Amino acid sequence: MNFIIISIIFAAIISLKLRRENSQEARAERNYWEREAKSNFIRKKSLDALDYITIPDTLLYMSPDNMTEALRYDLNDLKSLSECKIVNLTGLSNTDLKLQYGTANITILSEYDFHYTNLVTLLQRIAEKLSESGNDALAVQTLEFAVATGSDVGKSYYMLAGLYTKYHTPEKIDGLIQRAGQLHSLSRDTIVRNLQAGGQ
Repeated sequence: MNFIIISIIFAAIISLKLRRENSQEARAERNYWEREAKSNFIRKKSLDALDYITIPDTLLYMSPDNMTEALRYDLNDLKSLSECKIVNLTGLSNTDLKLQYGTANITILSEYDFHYTNLVTLLQRIAEKLSESGNDALAVQTLEFAVATGSDVGKSYYMLAGLYTKYHTPEKIDGLIQRAGQLHSLSRDTIVRNLQAGGQ
């Protein structure tokens, strides 16, 4: 008899938990569609206050030793990218962007964010080529800029941490961990955890 009572209570608890989860999911979905509907009626707003990223001349016009064709090609791409408007919009959905800046701006904002994705990918590639050719100091400079822009490319953090360790400045890794902890990205916790564990 006790077993039957326990089974009934257990089933009731599971049923209640499932109802709560379904209710929360339904509420979240309803909130999403309400925000999406509202966002479609937001008027176009000025983009002047966006945090535009400027690539420093020290990176655009670097002259590394042992310049390879592949590195020269990437640096030329970096110069071309510097002529575009670049904004890090990581963590913001299209709905968020429309609510903040208006529906009419969504295409141009997506373009700015696309340029940002290209930037941090290119910076990581350049840093790797610099380090491979013996230009670690320039690699550090490149990676530090990438991290300063809010990059969520895990390799950039791990490589920079490795270079800090290699050149006896491991205390700088604490700053990297702080930076990573401020990311608005799904990869934030993984990057922080790996840096804290000394993983690269």
